[in-house]
Amino acid sequence: MLVAKAELYKNLINGQWEDSSSEKTFVSFNPANKEEVVGVFQASTKEDVKRAIESADAAFDSWASTAPSKRAAILNKAAQYLIDHADQFAEELTREEGKPIGASRGEVLRSAQTLKYYAVEGQSHSGETFPQDDQEMDVSSRLEPLGVITVITPWNFPLSIPARKIAPALITGNTVVFKPSSETPLVAYRLVEALVHAGLPHGVLNFVTGHSSEIGDSLVDHPAVKAVTFTGSTGAGERIHRNVSFDTRTQMELGGKNPLIVMEDADIELAAKLTVNGGYNLTGQACTGTSRVIVMKEVKEKFLNALVEKTKTLKMGSGFEEGVTICPLASEKQLKNVLNYIEIGKQEGATLLYGGEHAVEGDFSKGYYVSPAIFSDVTPSMRIAQEEIFGPVIAVIEVESYKEALDIANGVEFGLSASIVTNDLKTAHRFTKDIKAGTVKVNRTTTGNLMNAPFGGIKKSSTSTFRESGRAGLDFFTQIKTIYIGY
Repeated sequence: MLVAKAELYKNLINGQWEDSSSEKTFVSFNPANKEEVVGVFQASTKEDVKRAIESADAAFDSWASTAPSKRAAILNKAAQYLIDHADQFAEELTREEGKPIGASRGEVLRSAQTLKYYAVEGQSHSGETFPQDDQEMDVSSRLEPLGVITVITPWNFPLSIPARKIAPALITGNTVVFKPSSETPLVAYRLVEALVHAGLPHGVLNFVTGHSSEIGDSLVDHPAVKAVTFTGSTGAGERIHRNVSFDTRTQMELGGKNPLIVMEDADIELAAKLTVNGGYNLTGQACTGTSRVIVMKEVKEKFLNALVEKTKTLKMGSGFEEGVTICPLASEKQLKNVLNYIEIGKQEGATLLYGGEHAVEGDFSKGYYVSPAIFSDVTPSMRIAQEEIFGPVIAVIEVESYKEALDIANGVEFGLSASIVTNDLKTAHRFTKDIKAGTVKVNRTTTGNLMNAPFGGIKKSSTSTFRESGRAGLDFFTQIKTIYIGY
């Protein structure tokens, strides 16, 4: 185990980099080589969290009264810091999370773009004036920051998800306590580093690392916390939602079981390509990943043949190898979870048509590798068709009509993303109205969302309160004050 060369990283509380009060640490491993330690991080305590929240609370009034243009300048400078260090941070992201180096670099640059986007949009996020009959009175609304925001983020997009939460929080005048996933704390640290380098005042952004089982509740139940924005599992989101105070807002972006419907008139090559891209990019570790393909009986065999052929061409290996699509799963826990679901699929009677093997030969023995799996003969009630797997596993379900396809697509507890492949404009429009999902696509992958468009789910994929991304992403972090002035 290569611990000796690993650097020690600290918490940030009230502008000071410091050790946890526990004097304990934990390590972040490279999922492509589990013997390599990427970094050593603070195992924070409830007392550390309390101090971070109190620091953010103390800094709030000053930051809320800071000119929006000054806040924007800090975001822009932080964005440039990410751009200037893109190669280094991308390499660290791939070592820590496992994704292809090209995807890592794209995530660093997208995060920089997110900071720049909110630096602009946040300066025009304002209230309204209202016409009324009293000519000697003005009525308007003002958007004001909430206070301390707790930001809790996952490991699959460890830089871009924090950026799209922290940037709108800061530009609207809030202060932040940020806890990243314990699987990927290093690249989260780099985002904080960028904002500190940009001149963010002490206490405005506080950074604590540690396991949610130890500090999760203390991050959300403190009376000074006015909002919690969280991306992760539905179970964890439900726990947070139950534990917050009555006057604490929540924004929960949770799980998905995203369907892609293949109609009888679909371009089969396109459908197979979209399935592979949506289901296997990032090794299936995306909340919007394609995990169910609902295909018309007339074209099922043709589609399966095309899907298997395209899947066979995918290269598995380290994210630093050229041409690799299937990288290691992010952790041993993820590996066990995916392998468990593959066994469940077999036991339930589905046909494992391709893949689903734990790769252990050669360099693969050092990491958490599973070959991309395709299940056919899947029925809607099977667990692999109902539960989020978060790995490279695709379940193919045969149907005989649009109505049957829609009923199955909607017949899960999630409603994050969905897509249909069809050349019929009427069917496409009908689908966008009938499907129960927050993100709906036609002839495109279930994955991916624009930075300037709202993103979020329905049902158990979200609290369905406030959307992330775009101008809508600013709304969660502000409250409306209505003002009547007579003269």
